[in-house]
Amino acid sequence: MTKTAWVFPGQGSQALGMGIDLLDIPSAKNRFAQAEEILGWSLINICKNEEEKLSQTLYTQPSLYVVESILADLLRERGHKPDLVAGHSLGEYTALYIAGVFEWSVGLYLVKRRAELMDSAVGGMMAALMNFDCEQLEKVIAQTPDVVIANDNSSAQVVISGTTEAVQAVMGQVKAKRAIPLKVSGAFHSHLIAPAAAEFQDILESVEFQPATVPVLSNVEPISSIDAATLKQRLNKQMTGSVKWREISLQLPANGIQQVIEIGPGKVLTGLIKRSSPDLILKNIQSAADLPD
Repeated sequence: MTKTAWVFPGQGSQALGMGIDLLDIPSAKNRFAQAEEILGWSLINICKNEEEKLSQTLYTQPSLYVVESILADLLRERGHKPDLVAGHSLGEYTALYIAGVFEWSVGLYLVKRRAELMDSAVGGMMAALMNFDCEQLEKVIAQTPDVVIANDNSSAQVVISGTTEAVQAVMGQVKAKRAIPLKVSGAFHSHLIAPAAAEFQDILESVEFQPATVPVLSNVEPISSIDAATLKQRLNKQMTGSVKWREISLQLPANGIQQVIEIGPGKVLTGLIKRSSPDLILKNIQSAADLPD
């Protein structure tokens, strides 16, 4: 049997129309209805018609969690299951749900509160750097207060986060093929959103985690674990900690994984994994049409 990991994308992968084809499937339609009750707004309307809202943290994160989890559950209904799971930032919540760490509605509640807190954490900025001088970046970041590497995605792509002045200073000093400011409300995955993270920690503490049924590679510490306390502790650090996706990509073959299925809109994660671990078989399930018979 081919050892397979399921991975789930985070904010930035959302796309207008995502999940709409799932409405023809009764179990998926029920999930959308459940989501509307928990969220207090129509996820279907936003995914179908409201591109601007869909790009706002408040709506992006719950929408991704719902669409990804429905696709993964449909895959499970067809007799497939992962040997390991991981998710990029928000995607880690879908991974934990699929690993049985918490129930679906609990996961959506956590994502809803996380999105609300992150959306209110205004100030600062994030920017993606592509094809840069690694040594130069490390040196400049070490010399610049209030900026950190928020996402270490691959050897050729990172996201930096911090105060607007600090991020712009790094962008001005580091030679990169491309440097793109991201459309986010705050400096996510940095110490600047510590107040929101502290508030979220209290919410997280009120939720009981179960031991995972399959190993999880966490963003802040990419060492596979099924221990409930460990997984919660790692999730606690995630809002202010760096997403170590390059390390996760390297850990996949180290854990005996041969195939990776990215579940959710876009092909961002499989693209990043290909850079770090080129020998893995990579597949994408973005919609109902991609599900195996």
